[in-house]
Amino acid sequence: MVSFKGAQYPKSVILYAVYFYARFPVSYRDLEEIMAERGVEVDHATLDRWVGKYAGALAEMAHLRKAPTGRSWRMDETYIKVKGRWMYLYRAIDKFGNTLDFMLSERRDEAAATAFFAKTIANNGWPEKVVIDKSGSNAAGLFNMNYLLVLQSWCWLIEVLQVKYLNNIIEQDHRFIKKITRPIQTFKSFNSSAATLAGIETAHMIRKGQFDRLGLSGFEQFAELVG
Repeated sequence: MVSFKGAQYPKSVILYAVYFYARFPVSYRDLEEIMAERGVEVDHATLDRWVGKYAGALAEMAHLRKAPTGRSWRMDETYIKVKGRWMYLYRAIDKFGNTLDFMLSERRDEAAATAFFAKTIANNGWPEKVVIDKSGSNAAGLFNMNYLLVLQSWCWLIEVLQVKYLNNIIEQDHRFIKKITRPIQTFKSFNSSAATLAGIETAHMIRKGQFDRLGLSGFEQFAELVG
């Protein structure tokens, strides 16, 4: 459950601001103006704090509540600028386009890929097949996952396919994330960027209908994640 204890604004106001920022390509100053037009006077620095504080917690609730996903995965990473440096947003979806998981990393190497696959498996279970690009580090990360299966004497291993055209679906999925982050230009810190991206990914999951709540608006589904 996400706590709003001590907040100076109503929970509904905070959730609306966080959802709007995660769902639409606006800057904090744009959002400050939008909120003012709705009768809420709140400065852009406070909006920044709200996203940093609540977006990540809501994303954790989203992982618990999303509908079951498929066991054929597509995995790739895209670039995100943090404090003027390019960093890597690892992402995975199933073959139907449903979001599995995401992780921001300062590095693009075997250790980062292994950590991402471990996190994704912990949240979604073991896949039957994973499609990746020609990245050696991603292949090494999956080798490490298969090595764990061998150590546990499992009778099957994850099938790994390195076929670029099969990964077009996730490359297309990256576009929504890039569209929302474009007004940001560069994030100020690793932690704030990770929280913001978690909120954006959650809004994207709602947009894709991953919570089986078709009678509710996007904001209503987002607000339900509070618990």
